[in-house]
Amino acid sequence: MKAIDIEPDERIVILTGAGISKESGLDTFRCAGGLWSKVRIEDVATPEAYARDPARVLGFYDARRRGLLEQGVEPNAAHRALVELERRWPAEVLVVTQNIDDLHDRAGQGNLIHMHGELLKARCTSCGAVSPWLTDMPREAACPACAARGTLRPHVVWFGEMPLEMDRIYAALAGCGLFVSIGTSGQVYPAAGFVREARSAGARTLELNLDPSDGAPLFEDAVYGPATETVPAFVAGLLGRG
Repeated sequence: MKAIDIEPDERIVILTGAGISKESGLDTFRCAGGLWSKVRIEDVATPEAYARDPARVLGFYDARRRGLLEQGVEPNAAHRALVELERRWPAEVLVVTQNIDDLHDRAGQGNLIHMHGELLKARCTSCGAVSPWLTDMPREAACPACAARGTLRPHVVWFGEMPLEMDRIYAALAGCGLFVSIGTSGQVYPAAGFVREARSAGARTLELNLDPSDGAPLFEDAVYGPATETVPAFVAGLLGRG
């Protein structure tokens, strides 16, 4: 990997997608055999699906929650490398993840935005409270904050809903010196448009992915291969230069 032209006082924004967690044993969404080839988005990942058949939607996320908490599903070398970058890079490093898993959190990432929410939390549609949730979510479960029943949903952003903390993300993109996209398909907006935002603000751009994403032509540089190889090599090179 060639050296990235960035100074130590420049901020870095990193977008991660399902590809960074695949080597930890979690399914991706849009690759061959991914989740969306097995179930329709319209049936499990929209507000309309939840209103129509809440039991089916809750069951889908129950299965994913159980999978995330299985023994052996742990942060991998790519997650750990980003923590090392945050700790050692002189300027701010912000990780924005599309993933609803908690692997960045478990690895120790501090400056982190879950733009699509978090699987291990529940949100009450009555009082709006967000609470930790590590077990299955029955339809009649009570909200830990207000005790209302039948009002809980996974704290995830469904298709048709606005991702979280977008003002903070766009402000970070406007002020960064380097934007890196890791393990994303380049198909889901608004995240797929972040590379354009960063480039228009003058940032260098890099894609680290198993294969070229749909947005690959928009990046100045790219390295393709498993995240557990490309991400630690990128971080090591950047810290060595800095």
